[in-house]
Amino acid sequence: MLLKIKNVINKFLEKFNFTLFKKIFFLLSISYFIYYLIFNDIEITFELDREYHYAYLLLAFLSSIFSVIVNGFAWKNIIIWFGENQKIDNLISLYVLTNSLKYVPGGVWHFIERFNFLKNKININIASYAILIEPYFMLSSSLILVSLGIFYNPLFLFFLLPSIFLHSELIHLIIIKLESFKKKGMKILNINYTKSQFNLNVNIRSKFPVRIILIEILFILLKFISFIFCLSIFFNGNNIDYLKILIIFCLSWSFGLIIPAAPGGLGVFEGTFLFLVGSSYPQSIVISSLLVFRFISSCSDLLLSAPFFAKKFFKGN
Repeated sequence: MLLKIKNVINKFLEKFNFTLFKKIFFLLSISYFIYYLIFNDIEITFELDREYHYAYLLLAFLSSIFSVIVNGFAWKNIIIWFGENQKIDNLISLYVLTNSLKYVPGGVWHFIERFNFLKNKININIASYAILIEPYFMLSSSLILVSLGIFYNPLFLFFLLPSIFLHSELIHLIIIKLESFKKKGMKILNINYTKSQFNLNVNIRSKFPVRIILIEILFILLKFISFIFCLSIFFNGNNIDYLKILIIFCLSWSFGLIIPAAPGGLGVFEGTFLFLVGSSYPQSIVISSLLVFRFISSCSDLLLSAPFFAKKFFKGN
């Protein structure tokens, strides 16, 4: 059964033009967001006139910071899951400090910095595998949360499919495809990824990485909580359908992850969220919340990376 699934997916991935799809989807998303932001008569305000508004901002900021740390912990566990037994110090710190490099044009510099750190400390192949597969873990975990939409429609169960390929017998397929996406920007990771070599290079500790998935789900939920605090600044929390917003948030965040035409998925996340939420909530409130959330997320990444940039600056001088 697994072999049949493997062959079908492999054929689909070979024929599908992901580059064209990403460009079209990005243009549609950013155009949709700009349309509502500029060409509609929407009053957007960022005035904070109550003390709990400032508390919401602080809580959103702290939740965003903690989410990055949790994601670093997940990345460390990915390396361990691939069979790396050597104890490596500062793995979580490395992830946190380099996270904001994803905003640098090219979108691969955070991967390269992590690889340069790991290549002399652990098996170079495991370093490559862990760096390549980490975004897919985030994507699969986000879509698992999207599948909670089964309460609205059984078709949401299809969002569980990406997580199937995290099975130890199928994960090689994902690594091959991710390597083909990234090799133009990260030639440093251009290693022979044959199935036989993959099996020789890793010693996967379990058939399915349940622990990592749970940590990544916590990461997504912390991001969502940060957004909810931003939304609550502009909207009465008693009238929020949290499950529906969670599903829309995770789906929008997933598109922002897989279509990073702009740094950090800028525009794709906002445009997708705005489209999916429709008229359920006032557009001015949704846009204000999205802009504040984007600002807080970016600031938290930059703050956590400040020691890294300071070190690079003084070293360069």
